[in-house]
Amino acid sequence: MGGEVRSEVRRLRFLHGEMTQEELAGRVGVTRQTIVAIEKGNYDPSVGLAIRIARVFAVPVEEAFDLHDPEPRHGSRRSR
Repeated sequence: MGGEVRSEVRRLRFLHGEMTQEELAGRVGVTRQTIVAIEKGNYDPSVGLAIRIARVFAVPVEEAFDLHDPEPRHGSRRSR
């Protein structure tokens, strides 16, 4: 169950005029340290923050963040 969220925020910042972490943080209402932690994979943003970040870059949330399940399920067993 679960998985990890992979961030594409760093890539998106560079694709959008090399936006700084500080600028992005200001636009979405968090600290630069929060953006650093998101980019390093040390912090999973709330749904609201993920949406605000995606809106800054005018992309779907799924393009900014990807839910990665490290152990894909190959058919699940269900009890009957």
